[in-house]
Amino acid sequence: MDLTGMIQNPVEDQNSEQKLSKEEYAALKKQEREETWMQIDGQAQSVFRDGASLQKFLDFMAGQYNMPKVPNLLLLYSQNPEVKLVKSFDEWKHDRRSLRTGVHGYTYIIDTKYEKDGEMRSGYAISKGYDITQTKGRPLEERPQKDIHTLLEAVLKNQNIRLQIADNLPDKIQAQYIPNQRTIYIRNGMSEITTFHAINRELACAALDQHDGNYARNRVNAQAFCATYILGKRYGVDVFGFDLEKVAGIQEHGQKDPQELRLFLNDVRTAAYGIRGHIERNLREPEQQFVTEDTFTVGESEKKSPDKGKKSKNEPER
Repeated sequence: MDLTGMIQNPVEDQNSEQKLSKEEYAALKKQEREETWMQIDGQAQSVFRDGASLQKFLDFMAGQYNMPKVPNLLLLYSQNPEVKLVKSFDEWKHDRRSLRTGVHGYTYIIDTKYEKDGEMRSGYAISKGYDITQTKGRPLEERPQKDIHTLLEAVLKNQNIRLQIADNLPDKIQAQYIPNQRTIYIRNGMSEITTFHAINRELACAALDQHDGNYARNRVNAQAFCATYILGKRYGVDVFGFDLEKVAGIQEHGQKDPQELRLFLNDVRTAAYGIRGHIERNLREPEQQFVTEDTFTVGESEKKSPDKGKKSKNEPER
């Protein structure tokens, strides 16, 4: 019996690292980390080269399902902008999906826990992951496209910040978050698409308010704008009017310190993915229906006692 192609092991696990001395192994891992962060920083600068470059990366962020950390987003994007869902070999095995023959994994960062001096500490390691296109198994459920009215309902429902219609907003103000009132004021009567984008922009601003008294709109405007674009792209809402060249210019077309650029993108991620999570929860929530409850009713019981309905001996006739 030919077992070729039936035994599944990640190609990357078959290496000679075990033959290295402890010092050689440590030096190899240090070099690997340094090269990985150089790749991440280089990609961060490249993302802001111009508006078109930034738009492509935000499109990539919109399509991601489980990779929330900015370094990993940059790292995976630099290797293949088409990846959608990257997991480890063991995670795909747990999902009952196997690797296709001959695939090679993508480098990404995983969190680790280790013990030192009797204490548990957090760290990270450079590992390999595989995109869903590199696996085979039962097809995943397609995510149905929702109409704009349904999306608006999902955005507005159960918000943890006050939303209020305002008929006296200044000209050209579609909606605005007022931090000291923790309220978003919204102009009524706009188109559904404009309303969707305007509310998401202000929700993004609110998400970036640390409530420490230092909130300034001009420090979060660009991040909120990018987050709004991601949400529009994610849910198929028209994003034609978004000009991302201005954002690239604010970031000096990638000439700023890479760490500062990563912090900017982390703000974008925090706002966009937080609002996305709220929308997804509401889209999954079933309609509330009335159901009868026999086991845990409260108040006076309606159950008749054996003597209920019988007249007491002392009860007079009516």
